[in-house]
Amino acid sequence: MDVKAVERKWQAYWEKNKQNVFNKKNVDKKWYVLEMFSYPSGAKLHVGHWYNYGPSDSYARFKKMQGFEVFQPMGFDAFGLPAENYAIKTGIHPKDSTEKNVATMEEQLKRMGAMFDWSAEVKTCEPEYYKWTQWLFLALYKQGLAYRKESLVNWCPSCETVLANEQAEGGVCERCGSQVLRKNMTQWFLKITDYAEELLDGLKDLDWPEKTKLMQKNWIGRSTGCEVEFTCETGDIITVFTTRCDTLFGVDYVVLAPEHPLVEKLKAAHPERARDIDDYVAYAAAANDIDRLSVTREKTGTFTGAYAVHPLTGKKVPVYIADYVLYSYGTGAVMAVAAHDERDFEFAKKYSLPVTQVVQKIGGETVLPFTDDGILVNSGEFDGLSGEEARDAIAAKLTKLNKGRKKINYRLRDWSVSRQRYWGAPIPMIHCEKCGVVPVPEKDLPVLLPYDVEFRPNGKSPLASCEEFMNCTCPVCGGKARRDPDTLDTFVCSSWYYLRYPEAHNEKQPFTKETADKMLPVDVYVGGAEHACMHLLYARFITKALRDMGYISFGEPFKRLVHQGVILGPDGNRMSKSKGNVVSPDKYVEEYGSDVFRLYLMFGFSYTEGGPWNDDGIKSVARFTERMERLVAKASAYDQSKKAPEKGAAEKELDYARNYAIKSVTRDLEAFSFNTSVARIMEYVNALFKYDATENKNESFERLCVDDLVRLFAPFAPHTAEEFWEMLGHKTSVFEEAYPVADESALVREETEYAVQINSKIKCKMMVAKDATEEEIRAAACSREEIAPLLQGKTVKKCVIVPGRLINLIVA
Repeated sequence: MDVKAVERKWQAYWEKNKQNVFNKKNVDKKWYVLEMFSYPSGAKLHVGHWYNYGPSDSYARFKKMQGFEVFQPMGFDAFGLPAENYAIKTGIHPKDSTEKNVATMEEQLKRMGAMFDWSAEVKTCEPEYYKWTQWLFLALYKQGLAYRKESLVNWCPSCETVLANEQAEGGVCERCGSQVLRKNMTQWFLKITDYAEELLDGLKDLDWPEKTKLMQKNWIGRSTGCEVEFTCETGDIITVFTTRCDTLFGVDYVVLAPEHPLVEKLKAAHPERARDIDDYVAYAAAANDIDRLSVTREKTGTFTGAYAVHPLTGKKVPVYIADYVLYSYGTGAVMAVAAHDERDFEFAKKYSLPVTQVVQKIGGETVLPFTDDGILVNSGEFDGLSGEEARDAIAAKLTKLNKGRKKINYRLRDWSVSRQRYWGAPIPMIHCEKCGVVPVPEKDLPVLLPYDVEFRPNGKSPLASCEEFMNCTCPVCGGKARRDPDTLDTFVCSSWYYLRYPEAHNEKQPFTKETADKMLPVDVYVGGAEHACMHLLYARFITKALRDMGYISFGEPFKRLVHQGVILGPDGNRMSKSKGNVVSPDKYVEEYGSDVFRLYLMFGFSYTEGGPWNDDGIKSVARFTERMERLVAKASAYDQSKKAPEKGAAEKELDYARNYAIKSVTRDLEAFSFNTSVARIMEYVNALFKYDATENKNESFERLCVDDLVRLFAPFAPHTAEEFWEMLGHKTSVFEEAYPVADESALVREETEYAVQINSKIKCKMMVAKDATEEEIRAAACSREEIAPLLQGKTVKKCVIVPGRLINLIVA
């Protein structure tokens, strides 16, 4: 078979007949299958793209043959940092490089033979798309879910620009290698925390991998505890959140994050400590949050010179700053209980601070730091209480004194969406000296991203230097105003794209409620597990917000989630150019064709696990398809019009193999277990060859079984299956056929296979009628040609029969 010619032939057929275009008339049968859209990198499709898109397309084709109207769109997450970094290095404009890369990847994806509906394509960098991304931001703003405040960012003093977390890994700038600092800048935020509880509760109803749901649960981080107020000597209230208010009497000091606003005020009140405070704040700013929270990092800090009053004892406790407390988490302050917290204990020992035990182990010696529940000691009226009882009593006392209260806290922080970068959707807000910050009117969307911009870093957002873009008119007062110079985080673009696909060309709305409610949620979403706590969480938040604004009726975007595994390099490491272990699919596709390569990816790896690349088996897969071709070619000559005679034993055995394969493949395809599906098809092909070699075979029945084989095989190798189907004389596409359904009655064997043993050693296997008596089974076993000679001159003392399994002849 000329695989290249076959691929071109059937791709042209599918396009001409709009085979992959969603038919809106059949929306009641819709099945929305979506793969996470990719970033249009400059490289060709790599093995990872194939591994994501090829097998999931096989699943989509399977659902199509089951009678569903499958919607499988494709697009590109086209804004982002890589194109901007590439532009800085090469001088090639991000728009130009991105459009070129998109065109290349479109062509490559089409050659893959996937049933993507290209009529619904979206590209997030096009004004026709980001107009509605800007609309979404405005809708959230009007709903009170978008706001502006000062926030800590990663800052490179050399490049004079803000860096995303991924650009500042290890605390150094990826562009120049300089130490990254943390500084306050005004940013736009989305109030995802308003949905923290619902985002958490909704996880239990999702058909998602448990590990992913646990990651989101931990990221949201619900904690039930108590807020406690310490009054500082300046009159300011230091509020802390704790899950262990039962240890309140053991507070030896209070710790503020170095970025806490109160630090500056305390420094002014204690000028003798100013230098130490400034030095420490600078030291802390040089570390990222992950490093600061590391359990192995040495605990450091400095005294502010100030004291705060304990809310229940009235005792004055010193106020420290330390980098193991983050301003972005909780209240940015903690009450330090050295006797019952490992970090606080380590800090107290280093700075010779007191360690006051207030919890005693129940039975046995209390070794500090003791972090479990126990009986309260040195806690005044609360001595003798333990655990939840103690926490409830102390919380009640704080509430009565108006010095604290019970509270549920979340680790989740509001989503910072401001990016001081060029290649993104401009934030649709205007800054007017008279009116303040005002939204761009919807009629003026999109706020177009200008082309002629100096995007090399110079200490501020690239758009801020483009006067033509920045200068505008205030829509409220008509006076001179300035646009917001920042662009939106690209995760905003991908937080709603699944809603746009069904109406990709709607010029008046991002989507309509009627269509969205019919087409969504997505039935099956396929993509990498690395997106668990960002993209997947953001998409859930946006869906819930749009529901509450009345734009849609559902609250979850993706019913079922499947994570594909990762194909590693041959050395077992992640593929990267620097390691020289990147595997290109091109040479395999060129030699064997896209179907064989897709088939090998499905057969050679467990889809959700992946593994190191090894091409040892690809030749075997190619030989398997050639073997199938010989079978199809032979069967195509068999006369289907002949009336099939009654099934004999050989036909029943083949019918069993056929229906066993159908049942197994159907079950495994639903579970994305492609490797076992292909293995079952291979077994079925073996059964067909075995039957084909028998005398007096039923050609009409064999032809029927081969037809089912091609239907069964079609989702796995679409071009090849179309060619096989045509070879068998059919005039329509195999994908217009129904997927085979197992006949359960054919899986009930009239005979059962038994192992025959002599003195517990297996000698042969034999088929026995299900209704045979024990006497008949014994007689049949003894007369077997493999057994009879072994019994000559011997006596069968006993015959042990295990129904449906074995016959053991005990001889002497």
